[in-house]
Amino acid sequence: MQQFAFVIHPIDARRDVGRKYPIARYLPERLIEWYIRRRDPLVVSEIVGVRSRTGEEARGWFIGCPLTPRQMRALPLDFTWQKLEQCGRIAQDLGAGILGLGAFTSVVGDGGITLAQRLPGLAVTTGNSYTVATAIEGARKAGEMMGYALPSAKVAVVGATGSIGATCAEIFAREAAQVALVGRSTEKLESLAARLRAQGRAGITLFTDVAAGLKEADIILTVTSAVDAIILPEHIKRGAVVCDVARPRDVSVRVAKERNDVLVLEGGVVAVPGDMHTPRPDRPGSEFSFGFPPGTAYACMSETMILALEGRYESFTLGKEVSVAQVDEISALAARHGFHLAGFRSFEHAVDDAEIACIRQNAFGPDSGPSGLPATPPQSEAIR
Repeated sequence: MQQFAFVIHPIDARRDVGRKYPIARYLPERLIEWYIRRRDPLVVSEIVGVRSRTGEEARGWFIGCPLTPRQMRALPLDFTWQKLEQCGRIAQDLGAGILGLGAFTSVVGDGGITLAQRLPGLAVTTGNSYTVATAIEGARKAGEMMGYALPSAKVAVVGATGSIGATCAEIFAREAAQVALVGRSTEKLESLAARLRAQGRAGITLFTDVAAGLKEADIILTVTSAVDAIILPEHIKRGAVVCDVARPRDVSVRVAKERNDVLVLEGGVVAVPGDMHTPRPDRPGSEFSFGFPPGTAYACMSETMILALEGRYESFTLGKEVSVAQVDEISALAARHGFHLAGFRSFEHAVDDAEIACIRQNAFGPDSGPSGLPATPPQSEAIR
């Protein structure tokens, strides 16, 4: 039996801490953060029933790090490292061979390098390689369902100079007609653009302003380390597909409320082979819910499980860079063990074919898509 652990943490202090302590839903966020920073990491739940198509099995644990993204940005970095090191020590004591970093813990500092050095004998991975793989696949499939063929599509990557964004941009540049790179540093954008122009077929444009970069985009992939939403309803054109890989989300919840003519998806929702469930040690008979349907997980979580099932207790994805070779390798391992894109989700709920067809009709009318294509999109079963 292979063993792994995965670090989670509260994204929204009131909502997430309130799941364990209901009174937190009525307290100021600063007060909640003051309280949780003084708490130690703890085991939130087990992860059992993960079973590869090869017959190999794995079990794991969710380990809760009591810091929000805002705290990880504001507090001294070494304080955050100490909390994460505590998580790693718990994982080692439980017998885990690899530790996955979830949400903002994979972004803070140097992307897990320091943590891996502090935890000899325990492999550490950010999960970013499989996150890239599933984000690209999801954006491509969703684009097809909205009527965009990638070879003729205009793609925008927000956070393009980050570890995930740069690799997504590189892959898109080989297939898309145009790729807009959106980031904060002109110098970094220009360096990335020079590399992509030498390798890819796409026309490359650069933007430091989000609104300008998204103005003409058919397909948007966003993956920044921003604490607050940066993509607003007015930034997105009618009929666009937005794949939001970031945690916390880059796309404002206002988009879901105000724009019924755009398709916003969460990147990297993966079906886990076997019968995965997450029993809670503090409440026998109950399951821990991290917001996904039973048997599914984030791509970063899935990468940790894949490496465990493979018996590869190595720090597969660390730092700020992810190579296309890593993406290809983890994709092959995922297929070998039976992991696959599970469909689409948007703002905590599943998105089916009928809803996508409705969004497409709202955007383009009942008879055609963006290029005069039939209104009936291909079925999402093709994801499998």
